[in-house]
Amino acid sequence: MTVKELKKLAAEKADLINVRKIVREQAEKLAKNTGYRKQVLVCGGTGCTSSHSLKVIEQLEKSFKELKINDVLIVKTGCFGLCALGPIMIVYPEGAFYSQMTPEHAKTVAEKHLVKGGEVVKELLYKETVHADGSVIPFAEIPFYKHQMRIALRNCGVIAAESIEEAIAAGDYSALAKVLFEMTPDEVIAEIKASGLRGRGGAGFPTGLKWQFTKEAKGDVKYVCCNADEGDPGAFMDRSVLEGDPHCVLEAMTIAGYTIGAQEGYIYVRAEYPIAVERLNIAIEQARKHGLLGKNILGSGFNFDIHVRLGAGAFVCGEETALIASVEGKRGEPRPKPPFPANSGVYSKPTVINNVETWANVAPILLNGSKWFAGIGTEKSKGTKVFAVGGKINNVGLVEVPMGTPLKTIVYDIGGGIPNNKPFKAAQTGGPSGGCIPAKFIDIAMDFDNLVAIGSMMGSGGLIVMDEDTCMVDIAKFYLEFTADESCGKCTPCRIGTKRLLEILNKITDGNGEPEDLEKIKEIAEHMKSSSLCALGQSAPNPIISTMEHFGDEYKAHIYEKKCPAGVCKSLLNYYIEPDKCRGCTLCARNCPANAISGAVKSAHEIDLKKCIKCGQCIAHCKFNAIVKK
Repeated sequence: MTVKELKKLAAEKADLINVRKIVREQAEKLAKNTGYRKQVLVCGGTGCTSSHSLKVIEQLEKSFKELKINDVLIVKTGCFGLCALGPIMIVYPEGAFYSQMTPEHAKTVAEKHLVKGGEVVKELLYKETVHADGSVIPFAEIPFYKHQMRIALRNCGVIAAESIEEAIAAGDYSALAKVLFEMTPDEVIAEIKASGLRGRGGAGFPTGLKWQFTKEAKGDVKYVCCNADEGDPGAFMDRSVLEGDPHCVLEAMTIAGYTIGAQEGYIYVRAEYPIAVERLNIAIEQARKHGLLGKNILGSGFNFDIHVRLGAGAFVCGEETALIASVEGKRGEPRPKPPFPANSGVYSKPTVINNVETWANVAPILLNGSKWFAGIGTEKSKGTKVFAVGGKINNVGLVEVPMGTPLKTIVYDIGGGIPNNKPFKAAQTGGPSGGCIPAKFIDIAMDFDNLVAIGSMMGSGGLIVMDEDTCMVDIAKFYLEFTADESCGKCTPCRIGTKRLLEILNKITDGNGEPEDLEKIKEIAEHMKSSSLCALGQSAPNPIISTMEHFGDEYKAHIYEKKCPAGVCKSLLNYYIEPDKCRGCTLCARNCPANAISGAVKSAHEIDLKKCIKCGQCIAHCKFNAIVKK
């Protein structure tokens, strides 16, 4: 790949945000350049792989041999986003969206659709892509996709994740060529600053300013780091970018190296992401082979290389100074700041650290211009944000929307609402460091400042949806169990504070809570916020404080009434059989592991509360809704 060809590609890819346009262009390009009649994209991300998408690919290959189909290309991609429907398979140029595929389904599609003259197998399509009259809707037009704007995820689910040729064809490395031959380091920084890009790892610090500080720091040796230590429960944004488009991160880090005067970079990624690690290593070797990493990149005279460092899964290593220590081979513990990494980072040298999603936004900004990016989002939160949406929601998956998109749009228009049409109760953002957004704020515009104003935070992008069956005290306890376990123990406020708070929450959910416990929580939380060494300890009380503020009545019910309104805390509830509804079918008794249910066939049964272990098996097997928790 020559510089001239890269510059040409940069010009051709002036608009990178329209997912439909990208998909269409890529399909047409492959069909034209390779002679393939169709292409079949199968998700090879972690979610779909765990649902056996690789077996779907194997069956397609087998069927193609049997049917002598040699003009259809099979492409293993990254995440499409709709994880709840995996394994996903999309056929172009039709845009036919097949969901929850099995090897048997793949065989059927090959025999009926992919043969010459074949037709779409409508009964296997995702239901949202079929009109009432049976006609097919292109998947990019369905609600889940049409409300999104993909910048960081622009190539995920679009290209073969392990092919540098497809990555280049989709625009990767175009910005690098532009920067190396048309821009000075100061011009790059000015463009990033003008774009308003803020760090997507949680703190939201201006990216261009961070680069400027590092460039101006004294030192002949400098480093570039990618924080891929994504540890929030339910978060998988960074993992999906690395699995679907690893070259976009390599390109952005190389640009940063040129900008700040660094020749070496590190990607710190947790070892629990085997697919991401594998594809990163493949991408690095490909980039070196094509002269896009290493010595004299593209003949420019600039040298830069990247190394992968594996983390052992410590949540605290998401904090930049703890990450630096781990990269250096030391115990992953934070240190006081200042000095900040921009002045003293890896091996005490000036270092730029950004997370995966932040890096994924760099190239589009430099190709399309800062005004384009700054025109997306809100006044102080520019661009888009990727959310990993999970919990009580129909469309569990990965979404990218402009900053300022209402939470309601994400939950209902994109997420498809809550199962069984139950009412929305709250959403947790920011993971263990964040807070809960109650139903009264369902219309809130999702950006950095608005979330902080109501006691939550953007965080890295985890968004857990909750319905009426969620106990908010239990949710706070869940996150505190996580932070207490993940505390590195270096500072007393965090090491002891998380344990004491967890003890109090356990006391409340066990039915032993006292009114003064609420004041104790607030007192400990204030000490942790003001004196913990790093953000883990400083923010650990946030889930408790926000749930106490917005759902204080639930805490009071647990303490004063010894009752869990949501029926979740086992110590505060009992199971009863309503005699007028029980038909004596014996299903509950037969499935009770404690033999706590008795009664004759066709007669009302009873539960022995002394024997009952409150496992819920009786409710799960009752066909007449005769068993209640109260």
